Formats: sequence, C-alpha cells, structure tokens
Amino acid sequence: MIRTKFYRKVFELNGHPIIAKGLRSFAQSKVSKPFIASFAKLYKLNMEEATRGLRDYGTLHDIFTRELKPDARPVSDSPDAFVSPCDAYLSVVDDLTPESTFMVKGQNYTVEELLGSREKAAPYSGGKVLIFYLSPTDYHRVHVPIDATVEEVYTLGKHADPVNELGLTHGVRPLTRNYRLVSRFDVAGAPLAHVMVGALNVNSIVRTNMNDVVHRGDPYGYFSFGSTVVICVPEGKFSFTREKGPVKMGEEIGKWHS
Repeated sequence: MIRTKFYRKVFELNGHPIIAKGLRSFAQSKVSKPFIASFAKLYKLNMEEATRGLRDYGTLHDIFTRELKPDARPVSDSPDAFVSPCDAYLSVVDDLTPESTFMVKGQNYTVEELLGSREKAAPYSGGKVLIFYLSPTDYHRVHVPIDATVEEVYTLGKHADPVNELGLTHGVRPLTRNYRLVSRFDVAGAPLAHVMVGALNVNSIVRTNMNDVVHRGDPYGYFSFGSTVVICVPEGKFSFTREKGPVKMGEEIGKWHS
C-alpha cells in the first residue's frame, strides 16, 4: 500500500508544483534505479514485451516510457479498421449533444473547451468522444489510430489536476484545463481530433512523430507521467466493433466510414 501510494505520487504528480517537479526529477535520475524492480513487480509489467531487460533500464522514467518489441502489439489490418492508439481503459460518449457537451465521472465538459474554440469544436456536433485512461501498468506510448494527414498541432491549458480517478471525479474539469497536445487529423476528407492530456504541474507529453502523413499504428508520442487520450470523431463517421473496457494498442475498436 505504501509503495502504491508512492508510485502514484511519482507518476500522477499529485501535489504542489515544487513537489511535482521534484518527483519528476527523481524519476528521471539514476537515484531512482533501485526502485525499478519493485515498480515492475507491483504493477505486473510484462517485461517479455519490452525491448530491454529489467536491468537495462537506468531510471523509473525509462521503464515507465519503455518501448515494446515490434510484434508485441499487432496492428489490425482489417479494412477501414480504427484501432486503439494506446493501452488503456476505453470509455465512450456515444452521441454528443448539438452543443458538443459530454460527461465524465459526473462532470460536464464541452468539445469547445477541449479543443480551444467553438469553430474547432463545430465538426464534432452529434459525434462521439473516445476517452482512453492509462494506468501505471500500461504501455505509455501513443500511436496513430488510422491513416491520416496531420493538418494542425497545437497546445492548450495549464497543469491543473491529476488525470486519475480522483482527479476526474473531484478536480475542476482536468480534461479541459490540463496541459494538452491537440492534433487535428484529416481522414479521407473528414476531421479527427486526437488529444493527449498531460499530468499535474509539468509538461509530460512528448511528440515523437513530426510527419505530415501518418499511418495506422505509427508511433506518435509518449507520456512521461499520468495521462489520458481523448479522440473526437464526427457524426456518422465511426461505428464501434467492440465494447468499452480494457484495450491494447493496435486492437480494432471500430470502423471508419468514408
């Protein structure tokens, strides 16, 4: 229990900005290496999937952002497949209101808040919102869900609340206040909003793919600390092929309708 609380503090950064930055520095320093084995054991990390052995990681941050072997996450090649961009728990808002409002953990959000303007939110009226919650156990690299052209990438927000269960329930709308990286994709002429939501008090998002054209399953970025991915799709462009719940990167979760 003590170790669980400690690791949550480190990777969700639940505290004063000075404390959060100190924890981040600790996780990225060689001083944290002795904690790697207990972290891997506590969260039952499958190191058989990783590109390196447990002893080859120098810091807690390194193992948290570990890369996987190429065959560890097969990417669906089914026609028109829309795949999970990450390992996570998938929650779904099936039908957005005309005002593009959705509710998560009892809190109301709007796509306008999430994306930064009414104009950017307008294409998603009546559409769907897919929310991917990553836990410390999960692989923390984020991939591309479908072939697309990257039209625009921008950042919004300040570091406000943790994006864990407690933060989503009791924080002040963390999905639309926290620092976030917003990418607007064009998928065969239709828009797709891909939003990586950062953790408390620090910039914990790293974009690794700077290409203008991206393909289903391509690496796109990673989270250094606690995290959530939100995807907005327009009305009539997406249908689910599986229920909400735990998902793995590359797994088909729906179909895109051109």
